[in-house]
Amino acid sequence: MFSVVVTGVGMVTALGLSREATWGALNSGKTGIRPLTLFDPTGYRSQLAAQVDTSALQLATIGEKARRHACRASLMALAAAEEALKQAGFDSVFGAPWPVIFGGGAAGLWEAEGFFAHRLTRGPQARGLTQFLEVPQDVVADRVALAWRLTGERTTITTACSSSALAVGVGAERIARGDAEVVLAGGADALCRLTFAGFNSLRAMDTEPAKPFDRRRQGLSLGEGAAVLVLEEENHARRRGATPLARVLGYGVTNDAFHMTQPEPTGSAWARTVRQALEAAQVAAEDVDYINAHGTATEQNDPAECAAYLQVFGERLARIPVSSVKGAIGHCLCAAGGIEAAITVLALYHGLLPPTANFQEPDPACPIDPIPNRARKQPVEVALSSSFAFGGNSAVLALGRA
Repeated sequence: MFSVVVTGVGMVTALGLSREATWGALNSGKTGIRPLTLFDPTGYRSQLAAQVDTSALQLATIGEKARRHACRASLMALAAAEEALKQAGFDSVFGAPWPVIFGGGAAGLWEAEGFFAHRLTRGPQARGLTQFLEVPQDVVADRVALAWRLTGERTTITTACSSSALAVGVGAERIARGDAEVVLAGGADALCRLTFAGFNSLRAMDTEPAKPFDRRRQGLSLGEGAAVLVLEEENHARRRGATPLARVLGYGVTNDAFHMTQPEPTGSAWARTVRQALEAAQVAAEDVDYINAHGTATEQNDPAECAAYLQVFGERLARIPVSSVKGAIGHCLCAAGGIEAAITVLALYHGLLPPTANFQEPDPACPIDPIPNRARKQPVEVALSSSFAFGGNSAVLALGRA
């Protein structure tokens, strides 16, 4: 088995269009959840979202041809990949035989919705069928691979909110078993009318910015964004003088099929995923220093997640910092796990734990240390990044300090 390290991270979120902008705003307790302007949310229970200003994205090294007709999700992924490759120190990657493994979500659905709205007013004369080129979920991974002419495997994983976390785990597995020396892993997802309407119809959204683990929580806030991690075989990274940011120690993936949307309330299903990740990483529960939680801020999810951690860590849970970034960047759906993995990598590298934004009142059902509102300086050796998705699709990444 080969050792897997992360040598580059790129991020685009509502907090900022780069890794550093997101990291800085997150740790100061800011939130990117604001009134939605991408489309008219009048009539919905919640009218807030963590929306990205894609018009301000800078894509210096990607040609116009690679960006042409790209949907918002693809643009965010391209920007994140460019940033990650630059940090990893790759001067020339064109034609490299690297896999691209992404979590896929709505892709170009917002653009397709716009075409349909246009056609309703213009009739058959309406133009814009090229918008449909970006509807398939695998198009984002294709865009990234084509932009740098990467010739390796292209895989898109769609397991709802755990998609891009699983993509990171699968990418690391490719390296660990010797199938690749470098993998681009992560994902992107974008807001659209269908997603926004769906979560509102579930009554799962808060009319205020989401408050993970807070007793006052009333639901999630939707977000969007992208994250790309450059995963690399450690000896390959060392030979070229790259600086490892963190290690991917292992991952767990399970499906409990309890319900299409509700979590299994006792937490036992999610506890199984955590234990599987620890076993794959060959790490004891006593060695975990920090948990980047799924923390959606819904009434059902947060207690179930805390119950899962209690089953794994027992009374020690009270001494493990557990934070959720969804009060700052929203729930980025299929991109959430990748973004949160990227943030966990930065937490390990900087020895700085990101806070849970909007936290005021502890919930007895969530007996954790949520790192309320401001980052905490604390060195970490082993961290978990948890993603618990609809349909019981769960993934937990175990990450370690490099």
